[in-house]
Amino acid sequence: MDPAGPLSNVVTALQREAIIPEVIPPTFFPSILFSIVWPNGKEAVLSNVDYLTREDTLAEPDVTFVPLTISADISKPAQDTTYTLAMTDPDAPSRAEPKYRQFRHWVITGLKIPVSGAQNPSALKTKPSTTPYRPPGPPPGSGVHRYTFLLFEEPAGGFTVPEGAPEYGSALEERRSWNALDFGNRYGLQLVGANFFLVQAAAAA
Repeated sequence: MDPAGPLSNVVTALQREAIIPEVIPPTFFPSILFSIVWPNGKEAVLSNVDYLTREDTLAEPDVTFVPLTISADISKPAQDTTYTLAMTDPDAPSRAEPKYRQFRHWVITGLKIPVSGAQNPSALKTKPSTTPYRPPGPPPGSGVHRYTFLLFEEPAGGFTVPEGAPEYGSALEERRSWNALDFGNRYGLQLVGANFFLVQAAAAA
């Protein structure tokens, strides 16, 4: 399989929902393919068919790296490479009026690709979440929300968010008006993958 095909599909899906350029720059091209899987089996795979619901996504999900046949111009990640994952909502409180863009739902560092042949394909979570996972909760009448996952490669030797950083804030107001790319740039993290799912808010009363 040519890895450029699935990776190009990521870009196409991100462009279709305007996540490129509203969250991710137009120059982005992924080198890692991953899916998000909840304990109930629901999965985020560049959502373009079915919406997920809050009930589908209540529990903290796992991250599964999708194997690719690596071509000469795409370098295979080293086994000891670690990753940071951020989940953000650019449509807070709504896509029409995103005054709280972006809302930070989850930040976890120290993710590792499982060893080849491991029974569990999920990424190894070597550290607790920096920002605890908060499931979607779009306000009634706020339309469709694009919950976006950004996967960053960490510097050699790993990465921990410094103590006292805003990413440790878990209260509702502390999660608002965040920017995942600014976070990555601040700490020398390289954006290597993205995924998303859509949730339709309930109708306003």
